[in-house]
Amino acid sequence: MTGDKRAATIDPWLLERLVCPVTRTPLVLDEAAGELVSAAAGLAYPIRDGVPVLLVEEARQIAPAPMA
Repeated sequence: MTGDKRAATIDPWLLERLVCPVTRTPLVLDEAAGELVSAAAGLAYPIRDGVPVLLVEEARQIAPAPMA
């Protein structure tokens, strides 16, 4: 593993189908951080060697999106 988070890319077809395992809402790719973000859950799931790790135990807590 190189540790280069910028190399994290996900096939667009797959990205359209991935959802947060907690909220079942779509995930947003943050290529710069190498993560898939669920604003609804306030979690960022890592992408390791091009593979999304959609385990809550592996997710990083982020600030939840403000309520509109």
